[in-house]
Amino acid sequence: MTDKRARLTVDGLEAPIDLAIHSSSVGPDVIDVSGLTKKGYFTYDPGFMSTAPCESKITYIDGGKGVLLHRGYPIDQLAEHSDYMEVCYLLLNGELPTDAQKKAFSDAVMANAKVDPSVANLIKSFARDAHPMAIMGSAINALAAVYNNDIDISKEEDRLQTAYRLIGQVPTLAAMAYKHSKGEAFIEPDASLSYAENFLHMTFGKAGEKPNVKPVLAKAVDRLFILHADHEQNASTSTVRLSGSSGTNPFAAIAAGVATLWGPAHGGANEAVLNMLDEVGSVENIDKYVAKAKDKADPFRLMGFGHRVYKNFDPRAKVMKVACDEVLVELGKEDEPLLDIAKRLEKIALEDDYFIQKKLYPNVDFYSGIIMKAMEIPTEMFTVMFTLGRAVGWYSHWNEMVSAPYKIGRPRQLYTGYTQRDYPQK
Repeated sequence: MTDKRARLTVDGLEAPIDLAIHSSSVGPDVIDVSGLTKKGYFTYDPGFMSTAPCESKITYIDGGKGVLLHRGYPIDQLAEHSDYMEVCYLLLNGELPTDAQKKAFSDAVMANAKVDPSVANLIKSFARDAHPMAIMGSAINALAAVYNNDIDISKEEDRLQTAYRLIGQVPTLAAMAYKHSKGEAFIEPDASLSYAENFLHMTFGKAGEKPNVKPVLAKAVDRLFILHADHEQNASTSTVRLSGSSGTNPFAAIAAGVATLWGPAHGGANEAVLNMLDEVGSVENIDKYVAKAKDKADPFRLMGFGHRVYKNFDPRAKVMKVACDEVLVELGKEDEPLLDIAKRLEKIALEDDYFIQKKLYPNVDFYSGIIMKAMEIPTEMFTVMFTLGRAVGWYSHWNEMVSAPYKIGRPRQLYTGYTQRDYPQK
């Protein structure tokens, strides 16, 4: 809190309205407008671009400077020195774990990785060509039925157990969705593997065969999970908070986040990158499509460049580029045609004055899309991969909210419809 105040003068009111200003530990201070309703006014903020609906200690973004901090730690340092299990612990608990704490956490997650048969049967009931994000949302929502009687959200131990179950089972569900689309048998989780290795084995391994996961690919997937673990109050996280504010089952709230993430303007961006590369078709067409992207009258857009939040280089993209290069070398796909287009577009974006002036740098979706394409992960699974990483961020925000006094979300509106009118008499 601070002693600073804002004063709002409104025509028709005899006295100005005093508004408290809350201080952030870093970033802009926030004007508290909650008292305006007592004066008969609301604020109008389409897209909530200037509204802070909550207080949080988890993640901070400075888009102008290209900064992303998780509990104060820069994302590039976490991606270089940490792993996903450690980042999960950090987001949930606020501090990095000791070696003993990390092991206990990882063991608890893996101990809860097996999915209830009823949920496995639900996945099998979908058509083979069903979109895996539809399956993921339904399967996570089904966990609310499986564990409904085991969760009292007012109890810390119940919330912790729910975290283990969610983080442990999301990779299993994702692998099941993939295997179902291929008509292949599901593979049980293997606690002897790392989190990323286990996911890759369950997804691309064969039932009854020993795990055979390339370390470079496991490292790249682990980084992908880290880089997508949390991103402050984005659309899906805000949805989880809003849904959870009703006191609903946390798995149901997370499923609402999955539905939001599925949208092409949010989690579907990396899928849009591959669709764009397919449209460009060949390196010879790049100049034509770059010209189209620069033409304001042309609807074509280069996907994977620029970011709504970052007005500088996306800090996650720098790390993902390194992983991308490592994966391409490991798989011997440096010269694959579609990836040649991507590398040429990347070079243009980093050197062309138009892109530099508009700060349309390659973002994390650009590089993650290339990595997953190189690993032969189907395009429709891209947003599922995003879901795997983001589940812990959603849960951390939900847990932060319900661990303290909170209010049910109730946005207001600017009503511009009919005033009262009488029903016609016959």
